[in-house]
Amino acid sequence: VQVVESGGGLVQAGGSLRLSCKASGFIFDTYTMAWFRQAPGGDRDFLAAYTYTPGSPYYSDSVKGRFTISRDDAESAVYLQMNSLTPGDTAVYYCAGRRFLLDYENTRKYTDWGRGTQVTVSS
Repeated sequence: VQVVESGGGLVQAGGSLRLSCKASGFIFDTYTMAWFRQAPGGDRDFLAAYTYTPGSPYYSDSVKGRFTISRDDAESAVYLQMNSLTPGDTAVYYCAGRRFLLDYENTRKYTDWGRGTQVTVSS
């Protein structure tokens, strides 16, 4: 099983980034996939999830309206479009998955994690 994030970087406040997560080694459409982030000294916080196919997107209140999660089962990929970024969004962003998971906000329920990608938003 492999989960690999990409697309992080440095962006100015108000800008946008699109994160990608490519997965392999499991049947992707049976997995709920999610994005989390962790700022220095902070907890790993839930941002968004897309439940297993046919699936629906879910968001934390902190990013609802600014971030959009999508998935492409044919590509075994999930994406996070992030708009109107602020310095408060600076963190390491992680992609995670678990088969047939419905408790999508619970960090401890995910079995497969990427190594993360750094997002830095300058003021």
